[in-house]
Amino acid sequence: MKTSFYFIIFLMAFIDAQSQSIYKRDFSKMGSKFDITVVANSQNEADEFIDLAIDEIDRIENLISSWKSTSQTSEINKNAGIKFIKVDAELFSLIQRSIAISRLTDGAFDISYAAVDRIWNFDKKNHTWPDQQTLENSVRNVGFENIKINEETSQIFLSQKEMKIGFGAIGKGYAADKVKALLQGKGVTGGIINASGDMSAWGTQPGGKAWKVAITNPLDQTKNYGLFELRDKAVVTSGNYEKFIKIDDEVYSHIIDPRTGKPTKGTLSVSVFAPKAELADALATSISVMGADAGVYLINQLPDVECIIITQGGNVINSKGIKINTYEN
Repeated sequence: MKTSFYFIIFLMAFIDAQSQSIYKRDFSKMGSKFDITVVANSQNEADEFIDLAIDEIDRIENLISSWKSTSQTSEINKNAGIKFIKVDAELFSLIQRSIAISRLTDGAFDISYAAVDRIWNFDKKNHTWPDQQTLENSVRNVGFENIKINEETSQIFLSQKEMKIGFGAIGKGYAADKVKALLQGKGVTGGIINASGDMSAWGTQPGGKAWKVAITNPLDQTKNYGLFELRDKAVVTSGNYEKFIKIDDEVYSHIIDPRTGKPTKGTLSVSVFAPKAELADALATSISVMGADAGVYLINQLPDVECIIITQGGNVINSKGIKINTYEN
């Protein structure tokens, strides 16, 4: 679950006489809350930019959404176990990158997780473990290895009849990146795309101040763990503490390991900083599955990627490049 209240955008702009200003709009798209902040010369100019951004999000949703029957993703799913489906180069490339992240994380991230059986009820706090056969059956159609691609023809094939793919753990980050690129191309000098907590920033505020975000303490939302500058970078937080279940007095997250069908435990939140929101989005979910030690080890191997993990015990574990500037509101 990517939650937008993990971040506070500090709009400490010192506006000079040339008078560019900050403009912001909130709206709902892709089943989530978005807000877009841009630096512009006037409200009318800002509205034009944000309208273009909304059109771009609609275009992306129509392409990748597994809930829209007319999307290319739905066409792939309808033909699982039947035939290859030719898709646009954009979707083909997104699927290729998703498979690469699955390999990088040993399957902790998997877009074929869309086919998992929903055997857990996170509205009911107390559970008992299902039997092993039920767990295995719940993920019987999950497995990125069974997503077949043909690079010469840009075709995708799901080799098992009941397989499905979905982009819930990467799609909003991808949308944020695409909107950022579009607005930069239109000459917007600075802004932040916040796709329900998947944040991608560029440029600066008027006066040259960097955009800043605070990582909220999930144990006490009135306090923050640190204040961070975002300079042409993305940050995504995966929060695990709102939806959970208890089994034998152990707390388990609503995030399911796509390899085992079991809910995960050990982390309350994972924040990942990366050049692209798409990558940060996928890695934040992956680390929640992998656990803190394996997650930090992975991040420390990746260039220009950092993370902050808050464990269920309230400990803060961060990658080697993170410097925390304490800030409390």
